[in-house]
Amino acid sequence: MSDHAPHAQNITNSHLLVQEFDYREAASVEEAVALLGEYGGRARLLAGGTDLMVMMKMERVTPAAVVNINKIPGLAEIKADPRDGSLHIGALATIHTLHNHPLVQSGYPGLAEACASFGSTQVEAMGTLGGNLCNGSPAADTAPVLLVLGAQLVLAGPLGRRILPVEKFFLKPGKTALQPDEMLTEIILPAPAPGSTTVFLKAARVAADLAKASLAILFARQGTTITAARIAMGSVAPTPIRLERAEALLAGQAYTPELAAEAGRIVSEDISPIDDNRSTAWYRRRIASAMTQDGLAAAWERAGESRAAPAADFPSNGHRTLAPTSEVRAGERKEIELHVNGRKARVWVAPNELLLNVLRERLELTGTKYACGIGECSACTVQIDGKPMLSCLVLAVSAVGKEIVTVEGLADPGTGALDRVQEAFIDSTAFQCGYCTPGLLMTTKSLLAEIPQPSEDQVRQYLRGNICRCTGYASIVRAVLDAAEKVTGRPE
Repeated sequence: MSDHAPHAQNITNSHLLVQEFDYREAASVEEAVALLGEYGGRARLLAGGTDLMVMMKMERVTPAAVVNINKIPGLAEIKADPRDGSLHIGALATIHTLHNHPLVQSGYPGLAEACASFGSTQVEAMGTLGGNLCNGSPAADTAPVLLVLGAQLVLAGPLGRRILPVEKFFLKPGKTALQPDEMLTEIILPAPAPGSTTVFLKAARVAADLAKASLAILFARQGTTITAARIAMGSVAPTPIRLERAEALLAGQAYTPELAAEAGRIVSEDISPIDDNRSTAWYRRRIASAMTQDGLAAAWERAGESRAAPAADFPSNGHRTLAPTSEVRAGERKEIELHVNGRKARVWVAPNELLLNVLRERLELTGTKYACGIGECSACTVQIDGKPMLSCLVLAVSAVGKEIVTVEGLADPGTGALDRVQEAFIDSTAFQCGYCTPGLLMTTKSLLAEIPQPSEDQVRQYLRGNICRCTGYASIVRAVLDAAEKVTGRPE
């Protein structure tokens, strides 16, 4: 598994990353800010890459440099401040980590629900909270929840750090208050008030899609009285917005379905939706009213429930801090060492070469498939440091020092015996075409490592990004549950 001489990249798919750029890595926030300044606003920060890589492939953004900030220590931490109970979330905390974090699930359930609404487990595992905010999308799933929570954002620039309320962060579609030489480092959530809760709802065409409309509600009650209510929506205006007129209607009132219906009517009047390829303005106004009523009913019930105290400790991300690879300039190639399927491979790469292409074309590991090229089908799923990730959205140079496993690495290297997951798929006739199956196997391996005894609902939720429209997937779900029995040793 080696490639000692650089050679031209073969263009085999229109979704390859063809533009050239400098690849730089930052070891500290200060270094990242300095690099942004060095390129005079023409550099982009690389965190999860699920948005940036797609935009670059589509040539909607053409940065002179990509600055990888994933190796900066401390930016993935999630910790409670013992002084005031606030929750401090590093900008590199992944969506998947937030979804499962006990402090988030107990104190900020709406944020956990928003994180669970992302299109696939792979996007959850790669995407970061900071990245979801900084792309400035009106459809950012976490934005409405952070609005109702009153989140504070910590921005770092050449003059130091400043704190900005999240409601002042979004300016227009794709535009935020970040200056060209600033980066988001932390999100601060105030401690939840007694008797309060949050709810998040999302309407989309399919699971792996942006929202037609999304809604978050912060709600507090005392007996039968609403003591506080905040409502925010996404995908219904140029930026995520608060609905203050509906909030004022609810405060101090006794909850009734009729009151919720009136709040829904006001919300439908106060949003400014558009027609686009996901929905119409007409539909968005009507679903906004329905979502408001459903959300208020759910919040009313949830606010009256007692919640268990969260676990005291929880790993921040499974995030390893690695030594920076320094840089690879545009037009140059660098020899790197990748750890793939338990073996070391040395390859020459350019800054814009994707891990998927290196695996397939240089290392001849063709089990990993190139299908959509923009992270929507999950056919290219591999494990990176044990997490399911989309190799079509990972720069090869950024994978140095990480443990990569492809579908070829599932079998026993000594005997060639198939993995129990592979055997279960065969026994249940769960395999499909050669494009879908490898990604399903790799995602299943990650699922069973994370949840050894999943329920059927957990299986379907975890595999949602791999499920296309070929079939009902009942045999695949059975195969995963059967593999769980074999792995855990439960009797069949």
